[in-house]
Amino acid sequence: MDSINSNQAEHNRKNLAGQEAIEKIKTLAEKADTCFFCTSIPLGESGSARPMSVQKVDESGNLWFLSPKDSDKNKEIVKNPKVNLYFMGSAHSDFHHLLGTARISDDKTKIKELWQPVLKTWFTEGENDPRISVIKVTPTEGYYWDTKHGNMVAGIKILIGAALGKTLDDSIEGQIRV
Repeated sequence: MDSINSNQAEHNRKNLAGQEAIEKIKTLAEKADTCFFCTSIPLGESGSARPMSVQKVDESGNLWFLSPKDSDKNKEIVKNPKVNLYFMGSAHSDFHHLLGTARISDDKTKIKELWQPVLKTWFTEGENDPRISVIKVTPTEGYYWDTKHGNMVAGIKILIGAALGKTLDDSIEGQIRV
């Protein structure tokens, strides 16, 4: 049985590295805004997954989060800093998965930089809440699935392909190496 990719008339794979990978991470993370932040626990225990808002993606591709110091997530990161982040920007595109290393800090300057008023829901004392910590995730690799020309063009190509009985998929996918 052939893969769907072998039926694809167009080129639909592009691996990204360096600055191009960082730009893709930044673009997709900003579209999704929220990801599933998954911790890994050694010795065969399952890690935890929880939704987290990305506060910032910096020029090096690092992803920044704010988290309660006493959270299970922070405790799990202390045991094993390897994390997986899963993003979904829309129902049809802007997907990516990143593997990386998380580091926790109490950097007050970074907390102030990342602070948004809505965060007072979780940190009731505001940006000076003593429970706030910063998590910096440095991605090492990942994979993305996206459209080449946006959802409208992709939708039109799918409809035409279905009518003609041909694979006219506008997708693009590939590895991300930072």
